[in-house]
Amino acid sequence: MSLRNRIGSLFKGPEELNLTSGDIGRPLFYLSLPIVITNLLQTAYNLADTFWLGQYSTEALAAISFAFPMVFLLISLGMGLSVAGSVLVAQHTGAGEEGEAEYAASQTVAFATLGSILLGVVGYFAVGPFISFLGASPDVQPLAAGYMQVISAGMPFMFGFFVFIALMRGYGDTVTPMLVMLGSVVLNIAIDPILIFGFDGNPLFGMLGLRGVEASLFASTGYTGSGVAGAAIATIFSRALAFVVGIVVMLQGVRGVMIHPSQMRPNFGYLRKLVDIGLPASVEVTGRALSVNLLLIVVGMFPTTVVAAFGIGVRVFSVIFLPAIAVARGVETMTGQNIGAGKPDRAGTAADFAAKTMFVVLTVLGVVAIFAAEPIIAVFTNDPAVIEEGSNFLRWVAPSFGFIGVMRAYSGSFRGAGKTLTAAAISIFMLGVIRIPVAYFSSLRIGAEGIWSAFLISNVVGATIAFAWYRRGTWRAGSVRQPTPADD
Repeated sequence: MSLRNRIGSLFKGPEELNLTSGDIGRPLFYLSLPIVITNLLQTAYNLADTFWLGQYSTEALAAISFAFPMVFLLISLGMGLSVAGSVLVAQHTGAGEEGEAEYAASQTVAFATLGSILLGVVGYFAVGPFISFLGASPDVQPLAAGYMQVISAGMPFMFGFFVFIALMRGYGDTVTPMLVMLGSVVLNIAIDPILIFGFDGNPLFGMLGLRGVEASLFASTGYTGSGVAGAAIATIFSRALAFVVGIVVMLQGVRGVMIHPSQMRPNFGYLRKLVDIGLPASVEVTGRALSVNLLLIVVGMFPTTVVAAFGIGVRVFSVIFLPAIAVARGVETMTGQNIGAGKPDRAGTAADFAAKTMFVVLTVLGVVAIFAAEPIIAVFTNDPAVIEEGSNFLRWVAPSFGFIGVMRAYSGSFRGAGKTLTAAAISIFMLGVIRIPVAYFSSLRIGAEGIWSAFLISNVVGATIAFAWYRRGTWRAGSVRQPTPADD
């Protein structure tokens, strides 16, 4: 078998996957692997920004440490619509109701577009006071605000692409979003250093071996870059192209779920169904975003090196946790389709299998992270103080990696069954009742290590609650796919 065929055999479209019968592990693997890669590529946006801005200045690195949580917050406020759309598409698909699945997708796109425009406007004008509220220093505030204003202006593109990914995933197609994301990330990585540094003195030229005449030709253009805002421009431009491709794919219906312009006229009766499912999911994801922002208030009491270490640590975690997030999304789709097909026992088996697998995989990654903490952090900065503090952060949290896998797997099953309120309750308790209070009071006693210890404690508690709640079996009751569009 050729290398191309071997690679191709790792990815299977929805027409090759049977999520409602047969083996559990194989379809979950084929469903989740493209999600892992898609999320890895998604993280590459942030990692590219972190890497190049780390070369730019420590202040720039601190600026995105404040800006990224706000990006997450804005997207989180509207993320419930994409979750609701994904759940409805999955359940209708599992029940063999193709028309209802397409209507759900069309309505989701319509309301997501309207919502993202509103969020972008709010974010653009609120960014200055918000960054100031978080406690950014005077030299960091304008950098973070400039980044966020660009991101807010492009929010419809940012959020629209997430909706495309969610709807395709609900149908069972995780390969197409992966391919679209790949093209978008390659473009972003290519233009990121240029828009940040310009051409004169761009460190990319040194990495590529461009010296003397070659570098002078680029520098002669006079473009000096846009600094922190340049990183945001690169992200928005890349996402805009990905969003356009995603819309075209869904309009043509050649892959995954299809949308119809005639069904995109906002149906506010259907919006209630989307809100009933999506609001708790938005609360869950928004709670995660708010927890990071509130933690920044605590982190902001410490020197800039601690803030930078926190920003790098969060980026590193976003990579390490990719398998858990991807499998949770896969479990969400499998649960939705099996609930729609009237097979809740199979949905439960999938969640248990995913929780056990993720506990083992992430525990192993945690051990690796403990011993390789300094080299991992050093990838993003050459500041010794930041490397030392970031490594300490990583070593504190690494022992709890496996517990994150358990919580993610069961939360994904709750969402797939339409029990988004349950998933939200667990997340809010873990973050709002455990992590933030522990971080604040512990930091007053033992310094930055008190913040890092809060991650360890809250991860273990969250996994324990998710496991115990799942054992109750209340997620099996009910279905969210009725009424059909004709009944609205």
